[in-house]
Amino acid sequence: MNATPQPPRPSPRGRRPLLVALGAATAAALLITGYLIVNDDREPERLGYFADWNVANRGFTVKELEDNGAAERLTRLMWAFGDIGSDGLCHIPEDNHDQPWELYQRRYEADESVDGQADSYEQELAGSLNQLRLLRERHPQLGASLSLGGWNWSTHFSDAARTAESRSAFVASCLDLWLRGDLPEYDGEPQGGPGAASGVFDGIDLDWEWPGGQGHEDNVEHPDDAENFTLLVAEFREQLDELSAETGRDYTLSVSLPAGEEQAAAYDAEIFDLVDLATVQGYDLAGPWSEETAFHSNLHAPAHAPDADSADAAVRRYLDLGADPERLVLGVPAFGRGWQGVDGDGSPGRTAEGPAEDAYDGPTAAFADLEEMGGRRHLDEDAGAYWVFDGDEWWTYDNPEVIALKGEYVREEDLGGLMVWNLDMDAEGGLVRAMDDSLRD
Repeated sequence: MNATPQPPRPSPRGRRPLLVALGAATAAALLITGYLIVNDDREPERLGYFADWNVANRGFTVKELEDNGAAERLTRLMWAFGDIGSDGLCHIPEDNHDQPWELYQRRYEADESVDGQADSYEQELAGSLNQLRLLRERHPQLGASLSLGGWNWSTHFSDAARTAESRSAFVASCLDLWLRGDLPEYDGEPQGGPGAASGVFDGIDLDWEWPGGQGHEDNVEHPDDAENFTLLVAEFREQLDELSAETGRDYTLSVSLPAGEEQAAAYDAEIFDLVDLATVQGYDLAGPWSEETAFHSNLHAPAHAPDADSADAAVRRYLDLGADPERLVLGVPAFGRGWQGVDGDGSPGRTAEGPAEDAYDGPTAAFADLEEMGGRRHLDEDAGAYWVFDGDEWWTYDNPEVIALKGEYVREEDLGGLMVWNLDMDAEGGLVRAMDDSLRD
């Protein structure tokens, strides 16, 4: 069965003519032509990252997004993650958690499937990608971007972005694999082949963590990574526009940006003229590396720590760099950070014996689990932060009250919307509902 073509969707922002010259110091005079139309009636974005490894690890399938109502409230699903091989090309690693099987070979039973129909053995596309296609057919407003990299799979981003030739080959391989849907055929299974997943994705998200360094210890790094990242974004924009001219469809290009001041300094203003959206990770401002309890996703610096970093400070770094506020999407966490061995009255800024025990992925816990925790709960409305103190454990996370404050902030600052990492931590869809409600008030 061939992939069902998706109808053309309007870009997140409209398009106006634009000519961008990218630094003479980098590659002579690289000129990029794009189009952007101003749209004053734009709808705020509600983005959600879907961690595909948790289909196998936690049993959180695409159908859960239909059942919990998230699919009808999101504007775009960000599929995490696509890998970059040591050859600098997009690929699907056969030896990583049996990814080909879960992505497009696994046949779903009727009770597992979005449409309630069992997969057949011979169908060209099965697995999670077929479920995503079915979900998008039910929810035409829902876009889907393939996110490249992430913390563990940014290893070879630097090599892929190194030269004009490597950038061109890398981008072409990603568009062929994820947008044209040319899936490799593995192990004699009938799934895959040219165009098997065509139309499943209509966007690419670049989550290189990070071009300025301070990423995973295994990452390849070069001193010109930050400069090459801008050129890589330009190459994606150019090839996506060419693909759009070929197919008549719009394709969304987005980048994921760090909150930290030192990491943010690596980005050039030019990228904001090339992307449709830029998500700002408004979380992990504190964590197991912090000796004292501290908010990890506070909207503003709290009164007890006026010099603390904040999501607002992260956003303003990019605004000061020249980002159009309508393209910045504030990221919120569906997880909390915790510490143990905390004494006193449970107020923030207390010395801890160490991070909390591994509850989800390190000293983190899912929003759904934190909502069920006992103890005393507190909301700092001025800081836009929430915490719970249970015994000697102290946890900070975003609950719906905090999401409401952040939605109000997005509207007041005329930002592009909200994003949540990640959807399986919000198993009942409560944070997605809060995001949607907060942006509609």
